[in-house]
Amino acid sequence: MPKEIRKRGKKHKKPVTPVLGQQSQDNVPSTKPSWILSSADSNSKTYNPEAPFGYVDPELKAYFRTVDDQLKEWQQNRGEAEAEEDVDPNENRRMFLMAALQEISGKERQLATDPDCAGGLERMAYSMDDFVRRVFVDSLTGSYELLIKHRFASHVVQTLLTVAPDTIARESRGVAPTVEDSDKGQLRTLTQLILDFSEEILPSLPVLIMDQFASHVVRALFLLLCPHLFKSDAPHKSQSFVRSRKSVAWKARQDPLKSIFGSMRNKGQTGEESAPPPAFHEFSRRCVTTLRTTLDANEVRSLAANKAACPVLQMAIEMEADQGLSDEPGSLMDYVLVGLISASHNDPSVMPEASDYLATLLRDPTSSHLLETIISRCPETVFRILWLTYFERSLKKLAMHPVANFVIAKAVERADAEQLSYALYELQDSFGKLRQTRIGVLRAFIERTASLGILEKEICEAICSAFQVGTEEDQMSFVLCALSLKSTTEYAAAVRENAAALANPKSQVEVYEKRSQKSRDGTLPGPLEPTTTGALLLQSLLRLHAPHNALVLNSIESLSSQELLALAHHPAASRVLDAIIDGTTIPPRSRRTLLRAMEAQFADVIDDRIGARVGARCWAAADPYLKEKLAQALLPHAARLAGSSYARFFTRGLALSLLQRKPEEWRRLHATPSSSGTTAASTNTARSNATVPSAVVAPIVEEDEPEGEKAGESSSGKKRKKRRRNAASDEIDALFEDMMGRKVVRSALKAGPVPVPLESKTKAREGGQGNEAADLNDVEIKAAPGKKRSKRRRGPS
Repeated sequence: MPKEIRKRGKKHKKPVTPVLGQQSQDNVPSTKPSWILSSADSNSKTYNPEAPFGYVDPELKAYFRTVDDQLKEWQQNRGEAEAEEDVDPNENRRMFLMAALQEISGKERQLATDPDCAGGLERMAYSMDDFVRRVFVDSLTGSYELLIKHRFASHVVQTLLTVAPDTIARESRGVAPTVEDSDKGQLRTLTQLILDFSEEILPSLPVLIMDQFASHVVRALFLLLCPHLFKSDAPHKSQSFVRSRKSVAWKARQDPLKSIFGSMRNKGQTGEESAPPPAFHEFSRRCVTTLRTTLDANEVRSLAANKAACPVLQMAIEMEADQGLSDEPGSLMDYVLVGLISASHNDPSVMPEASDYLATLLRDPTSSHLLETIISRCPETVFRILWLTYFERSLKKLAMHPVANFVIAKAVERADAEQLSYALYELQDSFGKLRQTRIGVLRAFIERTASLGILEKEICEAICSAFQVGTEEDQMSFVLCALSLKSTTEYAAAVRENAAALANPKSQVEVYEKRSQKSRDGTLPGPLEPTTTGALLLQSLLRLHAPHNALVLNSIESLSSQELLALAHHPAASRVLDAIIDGTTIPPRSRRTLLRAMEAQFADVIDDRIGARVGARCWAAADPYLKEKLAQALLPHAARLAGSSYARFFTRGLALSLLQRKPEEWRRLHATPSSSGTTAASTNTARSNATVPSAVVAPIVEEDEPEGEKAGESSSGKKRKKRRRNAASDEIDALFEDMMGRKVVRSALKAGPVPVPLESKTKAREGGQGNEAADLNDVEIKAAPGKKRSKRRRGPS
């Protein structure tokens, strides 16, 4: 069509006539209740899955960004801000937080789904008190199924579940704020809110565990319902059940998420983890039952290959085993094991054929974690079938596999004496290769033999074979070889190469540039750097009973003082020394030998971030004689250690000045060997109560007394009066000694003896002091030159 004939405006399309028998979508009756109306149904043209509750107002977003910046600044500089402000900063911060919460009231869902504001809500959740936390969780009720499937709102809900245990623990002890009745209804407790949230998502649980965002929230919910199953001493281990590695790495790069109120956040907590409410245990049982009844065997097995659903299935199997439901036909574990539990109930003696599905789980990076959990929690009869069917036939191949070796290590940790003996015989020629790449299997063998108390000699011979330890000289260098995971031949070659590189001035700069940052003193280059896996292997060997752990102990005793100091300052290698000091299978003679070896350089040991912890353990394990030897080794370095940022916290609890002035009194103070580490606070208190010199209060008593009272007072009355004043002054001095103990110790070390004037001695004799003035400390302090005070009387003369 020519351009001049074309008409402007939109083209009107012809209406599409519906096909015969096809109803219009508007006339289709809805199957939902009349009071549920989703956003897509109400306004399908404006519905956006990225903002299902609408977009945040720009002014509110700008205000919330300033709130987030202020909270971030308080969290980063919490200690400095509290030290600078004269008034209580918590009150101002609480008012600021409450104002921000009132401003966003009613818009929580929009903020949670906004990419710029979701992180701010997570930051605020850590600073909310119990009441505000309940109000915020209650404001999201009814929309949780949609929120946990959202990319940003799911993290907000996950953070709320992470901080909820503190409030739930206080509610279980009856510590809950009183809430006044209002027209809006009664505010539920957080325990009840969590149960209602679980009820809301329970019908959709089989679908949610496969969602890439909702699955993490479900894992956080399982962790809240059964904390004893998944929590560990290390925080990163418990987080691995909830967050992926990518999420944990992203969180580590962010600013710290913590309360802006400091210790006020945990006010009312006892510091001990309380058990979850009984209703949580019952609901976890319902979650397991829902998954078992909703999903069939093929669907459960398909979850093991899903990266989002496999960790949830792993936690569900842990919960199922904890409730005693695994050893039943039709359980989740039975579905994953392709009916092995059902077969063991029907005929325990039958040996089924190997399944290709389980063989795939062994080698899959995602599903192998699920199989590790199953091996740890399955019944004994099922484990015996798994061992004979899948592990025993190809033990050598699976132990060398980059993924299956973790499953083999879990199986070895549960093996009995017969299975362990067979595995040790089967892998005796492969320990050299396992030492290079699969050190976890070696550790599993050592720890299992140590726990059963069998085959300890055989495992030591296998370890010597793996590291090529033959001669006595090789045994002396075993610890250094094991720390670097090198055989004796490889370690000797690395030492020669390092010596040749250091002898060449041109390559010396390159060697120092390639040094590991973990080396504290710069004596261990990269190839000889201790590794964490090597330190763990040595700790496992130290758990063996004597004399089978002598391989490590004799090697430690043969180290030079510089090598021992380097181990004490290394973050990983120092744990080997900790295992010797605290180990229950270590002979007392070996522990005492290590302490005597560290005596000469004990000052250098504690003058380090890592070495200070090792020194504290040595002090706690030493007897009174060794404590005195260690303290005497610190006396020549007392001035340097008092200014050290690491050693001063250790030395100020030792009362080195008291050891220098009054050794007998110091020995009485440390006569009882301590079972635990000596803390600075307890030692300072003991020192202030037991070692305050009486000479400190003597001049105050004499100068405050009028001359007439002193002349006419009887000898016994004066002694009683002086005793009372000494007692009162001792309490005051003990208080100041406790508050400024470190300064007193430093001044005592630097101050020298004050010459005693003859005038003071004459006054002491004339005043009837006699033998009481014979104490040199009393005379020194009492007769300080230039400090003579005028004697005043109280009241009119």
